[in-house]
Amino acid sequence: MKRIDKEKLVLALAAPVLAVVVAMALSSGIVAASGKDPIEAFRLMLEYSANADTQVLILNRATTYYLAAVAVAIGFRMNLFNIGVDGQYRIAAMLAAAVGGAVTLPGPLHMTLILVTAILVGAVWSGVAGVLKTHRGVSEVVSTIMLNAVATALIAYLMRDSLLGVLPQGSDQLTTEPLADSADFPGIPVDVDGRTMEVYGFIFIAVAVGIGFHYLLNRTTFGFDLRAAGASESAAVASGVDTKRMVLYSMLLSGGIAGLIGMPQLLGESHSYGVADFPAGVGFTGIAIALLGRNNPLGIAFGALLWAFLDRSAPNLDFNGFEKEIATIMQGLIVISVVVAYELVRRYGLRRQQQRVGEELAQAARRNVTEVAA
Repeated sequence: MKRIDKEKLVLALAAPVLAVVVAMALSSGIVAASGKDPIEAFRLMLEYSANADTQVLILNRATTYYLAAVAVAIGFRMNLFNIGVDGQYRIAAMLAAAVGGAVTLPGPLHMTLILVTAILVGAVWSGVAGVLKTHRGVSEVVSTIMLNAVATALIAYLMRDSLLGVLPQGSDQLTTEPLADSADFPGIPVDVDGRTMEVYGFIFIAVAVGIGFHYLLNRTTFGFDLRAAGASESAAVASGVDTKRMVLYSMLLSGGIAGLIGMPQLLGESHSYGVADFPAGVGFTGIAIALLGRNNPLGIAFGALLWAFLDRSAPNLDFNGFEKEIATIMQGLIVISVVVAYELVRRYGLRRQQQRVGEELAQAARRNVTEVAA
């Protein structure tokens, strides 16, 4: 039994490790083909990440990516492809910032109001796709893509200076009304060469979300029903699971987590919503990280750190004469490699399972022959 468990663990780790190794090898080949030294490129990236200020930036970026990947992973575990995480997080951040900027409350109440608003807006926006799928059979892939476009247009409309947008003094970018100091989420101060930087305090909320995700899936009846419905809808229905309800609940939960993606930035740094501070594309990055982490909270954490490391290392490559797109190429190759590696490992694991079954049947047959002969 222990041997089998150990083998399962090795197989679970093999796919992401193989994907990263293959992506690094292919990236090295591309860098070498351009006439540059790939070893030097990787050395510069690692050297830059050793700086304390870079590590703070990596942790802050990874916190956002982690939340995005967990939101996507919830859908994946239900066999749903929530591509709308990007729109859900941006519209949630914008409306939460607008609500938070319109009131002044004691600190805990103020932050709670903003967080609840973000969660509800993200859940409602995602819930639209859930309702369309359960009641009209509309693919969540199509509906969430379209809702991303609707979210972008709605944000542009609401951010006009005649509605929710304001123009801060000395700036040419419209933002929502700045949040009061009571909405400042305390960070972790880090001394960097005499100046103080902060790791987002929201990193603890992200950790709590990951633990909650793991507990929900593996320790609750809801999580069991969700995984069962995702693995086989027909089998889940036969066992009494209401699959339509599970689809809707999964989309609501995924959207609610998506609503938290912008909160580290909003409560920890910008304190208002501006388009430049909440860029599009974070939700799609979450898809790649969820794949790399195999929808596992711990695996997603490593994936988020790797992705943030590549993001933050790119400018240093450009500064030292290397094309900064090397980091982007590596990210793309990791996604492709993950898909291929998972399929290879899955096929290998299936063959190993078949071999074990054959060995056990052969042993049982030999025992039967021995008993009959005796």
